Amino acid sequence: MNILLINHYAGSLQHGMEYRPYYLAREWVRMGHRVRIVASSYSHVRARQPELGEADRLDETIDGIQYTWFRGPSYSGNGVGRVRNMFAFVWRLFRAGKDIAQTFQPDVVIASSTYPMDIWPAKRIAKLVGAKLIFEVHDLWPLSPMELGGMSKWHPFIMLVQAAEDYAYRNADKVVSMLPKVSAYMESRGMLPQKLHIIPNGVDPAEWSGVVALDAEIESQLADLKAQGFSIVGYAGTHGLANALEVLLEAAKLLQHDKVAFVLIGGGPEKQTLQQRVKAEGLNNVKFFSAVSKTQIPALLGWFDVAYIGWRMQSLYRFGICPNKLMDYMMAGKVILHSVEAGNDPVGESGCGLTVKPDDPQAIVDGVRALLALDEGQRKAMGERGRAYVLAKHSYPELAKQFIEVCS
Repeated sequence: MNILLINHYAGSLQHGMEYRPYYLAREWVRMGHRVRIVASSYSHVRARQPELGEADRLDETIDGIQYTWFRGPSYSGNGVGRVRNMFAFVWRLFRAGKDIAQTFQPDVVIASSTYPMDIWPAKRIAKLVGAKLIFEVHDLWPLSPMELGGMSKWHPFIMLVQAAEDYAYRNADKVVSMLPKVSAYMESRGMLPQKLHIIPNGVDPAEWSGVVALDAEIESQLADLKAQGFSIVGYAGTHGLANALEVLLEAAKLLQHDKVAFVLIGGGPEKQTLQQRVKAEGLNNVKFFSAVSKTQIPALLGWFDVAYIGWRMQSLYRFGICPNKLMDYMMAGKVILHSVEAGNDPVGESGCGLTVKPDDPQAIVDGVRALLALDEGQRKAMGERGRAYVLAKHSYPELAKQFIEVCS
């Protein structure tokens, strides 16, 4: 089967996030399918951008996957620059659509770029060769910019996104969603219920078979905290508004007299503000570190006594959540403190930790104390339940098979 996967933000192990397109495509290649990923040359979530030089397009093969990168303008934030970048990618896809259809001859076309406007060129490519059209939903657009960003439904951009979303639900042969509680909403926008298939985010179990050592400096500082008798509550991921890390700092302030250290690893738009606050308030129990490589994540998480993930109180999460970092925490066998109110809760479902109310520092404090009050054996048993859960439900080799069944 020839599979064309259109994902503006797609990455790889050498480029960084988004990883999902890469992992699914790699599994499909291993299954004997031919896969091409089409993506923009610039994405705000990638650690490293592909190098196009003076060219407008780069074709290369990574781990058996054919990649086509279309040049896109760089940007920062979620303003006009990002919208311009989206339009540039969709326009390039329209222009190259006939060539891609003729040279690659896809049997399946997957439109999967978070925003839904790529459904229009994807539909054109699929129609040219009689391919099946799959619409993959990461986040619900335009609901996400409306409910998270406060944009009006009458904003011209939102109206365009809404038109694309409605078109996708009506015209795709199948709809794949990572979010589990979306059926009623999608049907309200014109999707036939039998089109929907839920395929969540996942992990590659092979990456956890060996441990790549942490950088010596980070390991030394974590070892020093342990030697001083501190328990480590850790967070590894993006430092953004949606991650509610300012609430975690409030909890750290309340726990200054406990033998608990809060370790935050990663980067993001809010990191500098968080660091300034820690310095201004003298929170000596909070430590920041730069992001580590993906291969070092297992070694990093091994130092955590409690792995933390938090969300804002936000109605959008009624449709469900499926964050990558939660999958990593569970694979590491860590007991998890989850601060969320959502349509689903993998932590509660698996019994691998404790879920508390979001936007509530005292609830986090109580959760930290409750988990650290357990003996090591109890925490280990909870962590193993999480690992078993993610291996059973979130393994990319299995998820890739499920996706192929949808495409067949």
